[in-house]
Formats: sequence, C-alpha cells, structure tokens
Amino acid sequence: MDNIELKKIANEVRKGIVTATHSAKSGHPGGSLSAADIYTYLYFEEMNIDPEKPKDPERDRFVLSKGHTAPGYYSVMAQRGYFPVAELETLRHTGARLQGHPSMNYLPGIDMSSGSLGQGISAAVGMALGAKIQNKDFRVYTLLGDGECEEGQVWEASMFAGAKKLDNLVVIVDNNNLQIDGEITEVNNPYPLDKKFEAFNFHVINIDGHDFDQIRAAFKEAKETKGMPTAIIAKTVKGKGVSFMENQASWHGTAPNDEQYAQAMADLERIGESL
Repeated sequence: MDNIELKKIANEVRKGIVTATHSAKSGHPGGSLSAADIYTYLYFEEMNIDPEKPKDPERDRFVLSKGHTAPGYYSVMAQRGYFPVAELETLRHTGARLQGHPSMNYLPGIDMSSGSLGQGISAAVGMALGAKIQNKDFRVYTLLGDGECEEGQVWEASMFAGAKKLDNLVVIVDNNNLQIDGEITEVNNPYPLDKKFEAFNFHVINIDGHDFDQIRAAFKEAKETKGMPTAIIAKTVKGKGVSFMENQASWHGTAPNDEQYAQAMADLERIGESL
C-alpha cells in the first residue's frame, strides 16, 4: 500500500475518532488523533492479522497500553473490518461493545484489556516472552503515551524485556509532548526517552510519527533487529488533523460539541480532498 492510500485511511480513522467522541459526549480525541498514522500502519501494513480470524494463534498481537485512546483503536479496527464503521457512534454507550477503555471481553480482535497506565506494556512483554517459550513466530506491538512513561511500571517491564532479549517486541511511544495536565516536561519530565530505553537494552529509533516513509523504515528496522526489543519514539502532534485541537492539552479528554464536530469534520474533509 502506498503512502497516499495510507494517508487516506488515516484520515478516515481521524473522522471516526471525531464521530465517536462527539456521539459519546466524552472520550479522548487528542491522543487518538496523534496516533492515527501509527494505528493505520500497524493495522494495514505491519501486523499479520485477519479480521475474519481474530483468535488465530499465529496472529501478531497488539496491546494499547494508553487505553484511554480507545477511540483511535476502535476507529482503525472498524476501517480494517473488525466491525461496522457505524458502530463507532455507540462509543461509551450503556451496553455497547465500544467501552471507554478496550475490553477483550466485548470485542473480538482486542488482545488485552487496558487502561491502567503501565499495565499494557507489561502484558505485551508477557505475550512476547510466551511466544519465545512456545517457539512461536508472532510479534507483539504495544503503544504507549509519553505521559504514561512517567509510570514506574513501564520501566520495570522494559528492564525485563531487555534482560530477556525479546526481539519479537516493539514498543511505540506516541510522543506528542502533552498529557492531561499540560506539557510532560512541566508535569514530570520523562525525557530523554530514547536514552532511557537504550539503558534497558532496547534498540531505539526516533521518527516523525506522521511520516509514513519513516514509519515504514522504523518497523522494517525493528524486524531486522535481533537479540533485543525495539522502541520506536514517534514524535507527533496531539489533536493532529483538527485545526483547533492541535497541540492543545485541553483536548486530551474533551469531546467536541455539535459546532466543534462540524468544524473538525470540515477540516478532515479538506485534508481528504487534498490527497
């Protein structure tokens, strides 16, 4: 799939994020939008998955460690064919499969329930170790927030992954520099992220998380890396694609109202038309 096709899909993923959070009147659009290109590449290019066989034991696994960005996760799953796109409008509704944080009990295709920050990467490390023990070839991918990297559990899991040389594990950090309370440097500075992962025996790749050439090259490099896990630090823009949400911490966990929804969709329509 070429970059233009990927950009078009990512734009549809962003529309789904805006639609879902508007319908729910709650949710987390900012960090969902920043990760949309990563989600798109994982689900349409990188991972060995089949929506028709969501429990295939040979499939690659994905764990959304920053589980609050479920709107982005659900939106890419819908685009990939796991469930109808129209179901995005049920986000956070009582009885819906699309709860505020991902639950493997409700929706086929979710490999791990998540939401409590730091725990997702720990589960992913366990899956990667399990693959090694069972001599399985599947790979494990987990997406973290940069604010999430303030959690000590992230580094306990990373220490273990490095010590066990889990080269079937790829940790992606959505580095949009903002968390609920503002810039991560002002809340509890986790930088330098790359040097920290290197200290735990990771192969580290720094990229622009909106550049599909760089994304493609990073995942290729990760597959070719042997004897150690890979961390991809993806520099992104919180709220990417929606003019009034970009680089605004206030959109971490705020849903658009009717007027904002219309403006956001108009922004994304313009982007789609330009592709």
